[in-house]
Amino acid sequence: MNKIGVFYGSTTGITEDLARRIAEKLDVPSAHIYDVSKLTEALVGEYDVLVLGSSTWGAGELQDDWYDGIKILKKCDLSHKYVALFGCGDSDSYSDTFCDAIGILFEELKDTRCKFCGVVDTSGYTFDSSIAVVNGKFVGLPLDEVNEDSQTDERISAWVEQVKQEIS
Repeated sequence: MNKIGVFYGSTTGITEDLARRIAEKLDVPSAHIYDVSKLTEALVGEYDVLVLGSSTWGAGELQDDWYDGIKILKKCDLSHKYVALFGCGDSDSYSDTFCDAIGILFEELKDTRCKFCGVVDTSGYTFDSSIAVVNGKFVGLPLDEVNEDSQTDERISAWVEQVKQEIS
């Protein structure tokens, strides 16, 4: 059984709430859900699966606490770890940078030899552009609590089941 840690960067509390909802579906106890500002190399070492979440800010930027979090993750040996990404965006007001934070996390970690899981088809999403789309799919789970919150539970449930299969 893989030990899962959920790490999120949240300024307004939305990504934190989503992290807790995802963790619950993954049967991850609340003791294994962390604000990324608490991330350490030792903490990363405790987990086989890292579920990483960030909201997208400004012109497609990471949530502030992730800038230090990325530096810590890059120091770690991630070669035997799964990484699942999720993030928040606004597909209406920021349709040209929709959930770019997921793409930034992917770009920063793709050379760490971790195994990414949980890619999501772009169908069903309305947006103009996103660096989180690689080879025609989102590299993680995009969520829009501003315009599409009625779809969040269904999207989380489907994604969690997919991630469970990929890490088993």
